[in-house]
Amino acid sequence: MRAPRGGGGGWKMAAGGGSAGRPCAAWLLIIAAALTAVLVSAVEVNTPEEMFVENGTDAKLPCTFTSVEVISSAASVSWSFQPEGAATRISFFYYSNGKSYPGKDIPFKDRITWAGDLNKKDASITISNMQFRDNGTYICDVKNPPDIVVKPGEIRVRVVEKDSLPAFPIATVAGIAIGTVTGLSSLISIVVCLVIRKNNSKKRYSGCSTSESLMSPVKQAPQKAPSDTEGLVNSVPARSHQFKNQ
Repeated sequence: MRAPRGGGGGWKMAAGGGSAGRPCAAWLLIIAAALTAVLVSAVEVNTPEEMFVENGTDAKLPCTFTSVEVISSAASVSWSFQPEGAATRISFFYYSNGKSYPGKDIPFKDRITWAGDLNKKDASITISNMQFRDNGTYICDVKNPPDIVVKPGEIRVRVVEKDSLPAFPIATVAGIAIGTVTGLSSLISIVVCLVIRKNNSKKRYSGCSTSESLMSPVKQAPQKAPSDTEGLVNSVPARSHQFKNQ
């Protein structure tokens, strides 16, 4: 008889333990939802993939970003550089709370200028007097807490001889060529449709046009030949006139 009571007590303890575990499960769900929200809310950085810069000129490296959070004083921008053929990156610029901190690395010493505006979600910089040794990949990284998950933007910069850049970028030339071909095709299609429509309208219309009716000569009605009676009437006065003269 006592054994069943003990067993019953065991069941009660198990039930109590299960109810105590429910708050833990709820907290786990809340933490998982918070982690998911952090992963979804991330900074998106946008930069051009490639740039060509003339040797000895200034280059503005554009970098913009989007963030669902309000831009705060804790927002920061960092730029790093990976030289052509190198495996490591060099941090050379940092911006936060309205102040810029250029790196003291020899390649970019005294050549970096902040050209962005975080309130406008612009993190661009300008590098003056670009040299051939500046060839490489430039990485723009933006953080706007709590948005700190970000995929940095990368720009591959190619420094070329001065006055050797094409008058129009390849992408622009390709766009103009495609637009021209498309425009010509559309114009040819319109002309063909107009010609076909004109020919069909001529076949369906059997009368003359307005211009043809104006240019065609007006046919006069045939004059009626005088009858014998009219001839006698017209000749009588002439004869009476002759008798008076005699």
